[in-house]
Formats: sequence, C-alpha cells, structure tokens
Amino acid sequence: MKQDVLKLFMVLTLMIAVVGCKKKADEATTTDAVEASEAQVMSTKYMTNPAESVINWKGFKPTGTHNGTIKIDSGVLTVTDGEVESGSFIIDMNSIVNLDIPADKEGNGKLVGHLKSADFFDVEKFPNAAFEVTGFEEKDGQTMLSGNLMLKEKKNNITFPVSVSENGDEMTLTSETFTIDRSKWDVKYGSKSFFDDLGDKFINDDIELMISVKAKKS
Repeated sequence: MKQDVLKLFMVLTLMIAVVGCKKKADEATTTDAVEASEAQVMSTKYMTNPAESVINWKGFKPTGTHNGTIKIDSGVLTVTDGEVESGSFIIDMNSIVNLDIPADKEGNGKLVGHLKSADFFDVEKFPNAAFEVTGFEEKDGQTMLSGNLMLKEKKNNITFPVSVSENGDEMTLTSETFTIDRSKWDVKYGSKSFFDDLGDKFINDDIELMISVKAKKS
C-alpha cells in the first residue's frame, strides 16, 4: 500500500513539473543596449495604428497568474522586401489593464494600482516605455527581431521571434510569445533577485509578452 501511494505521489509530482514547464514561453535573449538601426532610402515607412496595436502580458506567482494588456501609443517602422530595417514605438504604461479579474471587482483595481505604483513600474515617474529596432534576421528557421527595450529608463536589448506581413497599404508585425526578466529593468517588488526572505511570497521575475503591431503606409 505504501509503495502504491509513493508511486502515485511520484507520478503526480512529475505531472505537476511537466505542466509547470509549459506555463512560460522562452526568455528573449537579453544583452546590453546597442545602436538603433537606420532606414534605407528605398524602404517603405509605416505608421503604427494605436487602436489595433497591443502588448499582451502575463505574470506568474506560486498561487497563480495574472494577465492583461498594455497599449502601444505611437510608432513607426520601415520595411524593405518584407524585412524590418528600422523603427521604434512608444508604450503607454498608464494603459495597463488586467483581464483575469472582472473589471468591476475591487481586486482588479488593487492589482492595476499596484502595477502602476513605485513598487512595480512607477508610471507616475515613468509614464512611457519604448522599443527601438536594432536588428532583423533569419535564424534557425525563425525571423528574429532585436531591439532596445527601455523600461523605467533602464535599457536592454532583447531578441525574439516575429512574423511580418504586408497587404496593400497595411503591415502587421506579430511576435511569438516570449518572456523578459523584469529584474534586468530594476522592477524589484517580490523578486528573489533582490530579496532573500520572501519564502513563498515571491513573484516570478519572468513576464510573458506577445506583441501585435498594425501599421499603415505613410
């Protein structure tokens, strides 16, 4: 009997470990910031449509996850033969929304308020984040976009997979789901990278992101 219980426990532990491994996407390659790319003379310029451009986010902690969106306020991308040459966009950090708690529930407002506070993104002091393109290449069968992500005035270069399509006067850039390590942008609250005495009250450093940009030829 004891052996059967032990076997069952081991199977359940393995199942939990496997499920846990599937929760988060791969982390974007992160390095020091580099010089931004420049547009070529013959490239096509697209202006971002804020109404149709969004960043989806997900955060993790031992007791579960939260997810939501952040708006892209403005931006421009230049493209030649389907390849992004340069560009940048501004992210409105005041637009953070939570989607897993009903909007009319008190917990929704508390969570969003905490994310906007100095504990996390300090949007009163840093209302905008920014991304500027530094590279675009095919690697191992994937299209990889690189750029400097500035958050709370801390800038790091990240690389992640994307797809780009052009249809008439419109362009769509969509990333695969990837993660960034918030500690590299000094987002410290509940992070084991900064605090040793959190026990099970920590919040994972990984933030999962998926970017969708719609733009129109200018």
